[in-house]
This record gives sequence, C-alpha cells and structure tokens, in this order.
Amino acid sequence: MADILQVSLRGTRREFFLNSRSLWLKLRDPVIVQNEHGESLGTVLLKDPTLVELKRPGSVTHEILRKATEEDLAQEDTNRAREKDAYAYCRERIELRELNMELADVEMTFGGNRITFYFSAERRVDFRELVKDLASRLHTRIELRQIGVRDQSRRLDGCGPCGRAFCCSTWLKDFHPVTLKMGREQQLSLNPGKISGACGRLMCCLAYELSQYRDSAAKMPPVGAKLPTGQGVCVVTRTELYREAVWVRDDEGGEHRIAYADLPPGPYHKCGDCNCGKRSKPRASGGPGPADDAAPEGRADAPPG
Repeated sequence: MADILQVSLRGTRREFFLNSRSLWLKLRDPVIVQNEHGESLGTVLLKDPTLVELKRPGSVTHEILRKATEEDLAQEDTNRAREKDAYAYCRERIELRELNMELADVEMTFGGNRITFYFSAERRVDFRELVKDLASRLHTRIELRQIGVRDQSRRLDGCGPCGRAFCCSTWLKDFHPVTLKMGREQQLSLNPGKISGACGRLMCCLAYELSQYRDSAAKMPPVGAKLPTGQGVCVVTRTELYREAVWVRDDEGGEHRIAYADLPPGPYHKCGDCNCGKRSKPRASGGPGPADDAAPEGRADAPPG
C-alpha cells in the first residue's frame, strides 16, 4: 500500500496525496503533485503515518509525481509573476466595464494552460465580455469562478481578533451555519463589529463552545427562580454562564452573587410554577388541570354551547 502524505498547496490549502512511486521525501520538500487540472507545486507538510491516520484523509486518488527541481521552482516564479499581471489587468477591465464584482484571487496552473479568477458578487454577473478581454490578452484558457465571502477570506487569509490566523484558512474544512441565537445563548454582545469576522459574517468560533454553554444553562437556575439562602428566599435576577454564577435579589432589594458550587441543590422549579412556557401535566384524579383548556373553535368533538 502506498504511503499517504499531506502536502501544502497554494495559499492555505492542504491536501493528501499518494506516494505511490516511493519517493524519498522529507518535510518541507517541494514536490509536483497531480490534481484535477494538471500539475501543482506543493510542499510536504506531514508524512508520519500515525498523524496522517488521525487526520482521516478518507479516499485519496491523486498522487505525488516527483520531487520539484530547480527548473520547476523557476517555472513557479514565472507563473506567480504572470498572475500579478493578470490580476492587475482583470481589475482594470472590471472597472472599465463597470461590473459589480470584487476580484479576490488569481491562480495559474503549474503548466500555464489555465488561469482561474476568483471573485465575489452579491448577485449574478454577466462576465462574458470580460472573459473575451482576458483571453485575448493572456492567450490561455480562462475560468471565472464566483465564491462566497467566507471562501474569499479563506483564500486571502489573515488574523482574527484572537491574534491567530483564520480558522477557515488553517484547519476548518467546512463552513457550518452560525446564527445570532448562538451569541444570545452565550450572553455575548450582539454588536456586529464584535461578533463578525473579516468576511463580514458571524465568526465561526461562536459555535465552538456552544455545547458547554448549553450544559451550563441547563443546570443553572433560571431567571425568576426562588432560592432558599441564609438571608431568606432570594429571586434570581440574572445568570453568568461563563463563570457559572447567578445574581439574586433578597427581600430588602439587595443583590448578591452566588457561585454555582454554593447554590442549594436543584431542581430549582417545576413546570407550571414559572414562566418557562411549558404546560403542567393533568391532575392524576382526572379532574380539570391547568392543561385542560377549552376545546379550540372549529373542532368536531367540541361540545355544543
């Protein structure tokens, strides 16, 4: 069975390839790999079988062709220079034709037979004339690919408010839905400037610790619950999920902070005695209970008035 190696490709992409030719490779060795559009230049990033297995690469079909030579490295430098010229020319034509699109990145295949222009736009763009301009200038196959704002940030890379590189450009494989409800459950400020990433969307890290916050909220007494304390019965006014503490108000109006470890044991309320919205169960005797409301209008089994 051929060895599987992880190779760092253009930008921040990391993919797995088969070393079916049993090449003698070390970490950070430049290699030429096979991809869907031909060949690409990359760098060996991971080769330890145990670590590769932890990454769970799944089905690997592409392979490493050879170790890069000096000619290959020179060709890559030439391609990067052509990409810069293509990027500048494409920006110029976009402005001239007044197209509502933002050019994100330009990538040329190692063989130079294809140039892909990545752009983002709010709606569909008619770029047929732009493709003609680029083909007549660059004399190669042109491909324009529209990407989302998150994919654009992944390709451009950068640092987040935490001071580290973007998760999407380093290790995050797929984008998962992130909602404002996640921020509310974590008691975060809903200021868009504080919870939005460089892409303008909600930060992906809002979902990382959501399950922990939900576990804390499940075991903490809700707002309005009455707790017996040494100073009498106090009412919970607010909770601190991150620090696992609650603020309570006593009969005299004073507020106190109590850690979860110092709270009396739960459960802190029963459904029907609070405003959680749940209905109480019917009484065991069969008589009308809080849940036995009048039959809704239009029901066939409703008793006549």
